[in-house]
Amino acid sequence: MDARGIITKLRDGTTPSDAELGWFAAGLASGEVTDAQAGAFAMAVVLRGLTDAGRVALTRAMRDSGQVLQWDLPGPVVDKHSTGGIGDCISLLLAPALASCGAYVPMISGRGLGHTGGTLDKLEAIPGFRTGLTSDQFRRQMSDVGCAIVSASAEIAPADRRLYAIRDVTGTVESIDLITASILSKKLSAGLEALVLDVKVGSGAFMKTMKDAEALARALVSTAQGAGCMTTALITDMSQPLATAAGNALEVIEVMETLTGTSVNVALWDLTAKLGGEALALAGIASDADDGARRIEEALDSGAAVECFGRMVTAQGGPADFTERWPDRLPSAPVIREVPCSEDGFVSAIDGEALGHAVVHLGGGRLKGGDKINLSVGLSDLAGLGEEVQRGVPLAMIHAATEAQADAAMAAVQAAYRFSTEPEDEPPLVHLRIA
Repeated sequence: MDARGIITKLRDGTTPSDAELGWFAAGLASGEVTDAQAGAFAMAVVLRGLTDAGRVALTRAMRDSGQVLQWDLPGPVVDKHSTGGIGDCISLLLAPALASCGAYVPMISGRGLGHTGGTLDKLEAIPGFRTGLTSDQFRRQMSDVGCAIVSASAEIAPADRRLYAIRDVTGTVESIDLITASILSKKLSAGLEALVLDVKVGSGAFMKTMKDAEALARALVSTAQGAGCMTTALITDMSQPLATAAGNALEVIEVMETLTGTSVNVALWDLTAKLGGEALALAGIASDADDGARRIEEALDSGAAVECFGRMVTAQGGPADFTERWPDRLPSAPVIREVPCSEDGFVSAIDGEALGHAVVHLGGGRLKGGDKINLSVGLSDLAGLGEEVQRGVPLAMIHAATEAQADAAMAAVQAAYRFSTEPEDEPPLVHLRIA
């Protein structure tokens, strides 16, 4: 086999065989496939697409280009993946809640991408928290705690790591086939028995329309199932931030308020229950998704989830007293400022992507690879859709490192909001379930 022949097939509209896609993925991992060939492959997929069977084959090949974890645990191994949004800190609630219900959750997560925040960055706002674990540490924590949230090692899906970097600079990111293979090759490398997908749609998501979100969700579900992992997807709303905060330490604060019951964010609670219910049903722990959701709510309400979260934090290097002393343990920004509303009325639209970019420009995300993140900055107390507001009343609070950054963020936040004279219906939290 050779890369040129495989690329030529794709160019001419023929999906390569499973063996050819396996060879190409191995070549990406080993370096036998050149950058030019990888770029041509990606462009051919963008322009010609793959069959459903070809998408499954590429996903499996990229998964198998590196280590695929195997577990010997007394319960089912499950996980969740979100396509990303603003104020989306569900993973920090869901992993310990699932573990409290008898599931095992080896959550391999990512960092901020574009305007969306990253789970690993949020957790690193906790002093000492380590997202990079050795294989032995990962396995021991899964056995002892039941969950871990970690970064992917170099051995996980190396073909995807190579192809992803090339797609980023060759204008080939926007392909459902390549997005699906990229997401699932990493997730399925964790040796999962069940996976629930949270596909975001709306102004703060990568998929802005239901048509695009549904196409991605169906591709992800059918491909994961074709690769042998029981999977469902929920298409969930991202026309406004999920939490009322956006920014690393600020989102951890909102997670801890919800986990401890000091100030429960209903959207975070409800979506955690819905996603967790799906996962528990797939894993056979619950009789159906509704039963699973009740079990997740019980874990949150009883304190079992926060206790498990505390054990995870301690196991990964964070403070042993974090769940009791979290307000004292998280970093805070030196400049805190209100964002006054410009008019009276009701919030009718929010540009979530603009809010995400505002957080990035405050230093809470990366403008280029290698940028150091300021974990304390961001936005809090964000007004939500349908909320009645008055001129001069705060729309949000800015947490900034400097006055100049606060000024820029204030203008960005004000520009992201639209108002109406009458209240409009708030969109549903979950738009569609796909199985």
